[in-house]
Amino acid sequence: MKIEFRDMEIADYDRMIALWRRIEGLALSEADEREAIAAYLRRNEGMSFVCEADGELAGTILCGHDGRRGYVYHAAVDPAYRGRGIARQLASLSLDKLREAGIGKCHLFVLEDNDAGAAFWTATGWQRRSGFYVYSRDV
Repeated sequence: MKIEFRDMEIADYDRMIALWRRIEGLALSEADEREAIAAYLRRNEGMSFVCEADGELAGTILCGHDGRRGYVYHAAVDPAYRGRGIARQLASLSLDKLREAGIGKCHLFVLEDNDAGAAFWTATGWQRRSGFYVYSRDV
């Protein structure tokens, strides 16, 4: 099996959204519409990646920063390709790009009931934070 990692492009959108919809524990919103993802990729060029296995989309990671902190969204690996180190490599690629941009810390959000996601991130050195709440508001 030929596995390749490359920069995410908006041309990947249809395959990405199809994958994201299949992943248990991944929440989608209007921020995941094509135009919003295209704008995110332009603002955070070269920080998000896809993995292809024999030409099929096997995984994604959407990553960017606000100048102070990095953020990871939609780190997803097709269940058929799990256990091959794809998620670890995707995360490593994005963290390397954040480091190159001078970003020293990265955050990600995991849904409370996503036990597999929480276990993966903990096993790869991420620490669960406590002591604060996340508030959101439409603007």
